[in-house]
Amino acid sequence: MNQPTTHLTPNVEPQLCHVQCQGPVAALGLQPRRMAYWDWPAGPSGNAHHAVVCVHGLSRQGRDFDVLARRLQPHVRVVCPDVAGRGHSDWLADAAQYQIPTYVGDLLALLAELRLQGVQTIDWVGTSMGGLIGLGVSAHPDAALRRLVLNDVGPVIEPQALQRIGSYLGLPLRFDSVQSAADYLLSISAGFGPHTPQEWLALCAPMLREDSGAYVLHYDPRIAEPFKAMTGAAALEAAARGEAVLWHIYDSITSPTLVLRGASSDLLSAVTAQAMTERGPRARCVAFDGVGHAPTLVADDQLRALESFLLGRA
Repeated sequence: MNQPTTHLTPNVEPQLCHVQCQGPVAALGLQPRRMAYWDWPAGPSGNAHHAVVCVHGLSRQGRDFDVLARRLQPHVRVVCPDVAGRGHSDWLADAAQYQIPTYVGDLLALLAELRLQGVQTIDWVGTSMGGLIGLGVSAHPDAALRRLVLNDVGPVIEPQALQRIGSYLGLPLRFDSVQSAADYLLSISAGFGPHTPQEWLALCAPMLREDSGAYVLHYDPRIAEPFKAMTGAAALEAAARGEAVLWHIYDSITSPTLVLRGASSDLLSAVTAQAMTERGPRARCVAFDGVGHAPTLVADDQLRALESFLLGRA
């Protein structure tokens, strides 16, 4: 059978676009928020009516998917949002709204916008938090996702990973150079796996913005507030209820589903990943050695797994 293409399209850059989001802020009579997204149009011989929506992790942003987008762009349109409070999207007036239900509403607004633009087929690639948002979106009757990729996340999230992430999320850090920021991000990102210095700088540069002569992380530090509230002892019962809801959603998925897992992940356990292959959509699971939480979708073996699944060329 035909094998997926492995070349990158040179000199391709995405367009920064925005969509209006009608969330709790708008309900209070305030100005609607804008969510930014990076739009990679399909190549000349690609299918402009087929979009792959790629949604990043908790403290990341849409440029995480540049390598994947360049890989897929000859064939399909690729859309990579900056979730609220990250990258070029508006920050929320109420930090308590930095939670999955808010993000699900925002992404449903984006999917509606894409369909108004003529998109007929939508696939989803969600890394960590982006996968949880994908589960929430998939439960909506109007979402109609064709294929779903959950990158190192599932209905059960291991508490030690939450504790690790909470130890650095939202810290008021300032860096004197992009390189010093990249060095710091490397120190807390061992689970991302090996990268060349060039690959790592490419992943780190969009994570930063200039502020009074220094570099700071490109997200609202208040995203840590509701996250840390979820990691306390009092939240254990709520977490158990949340797992039950997520399993119920997962079991109702009918779209073909691919689970990617870092073989050393501390967030998605091998036990949970195995269960995801045996229930609900009976996902295919691909694990990557030498990687924890979470695969960055830069390495060639990770790209080939996605390409085969999304382009139907397994």
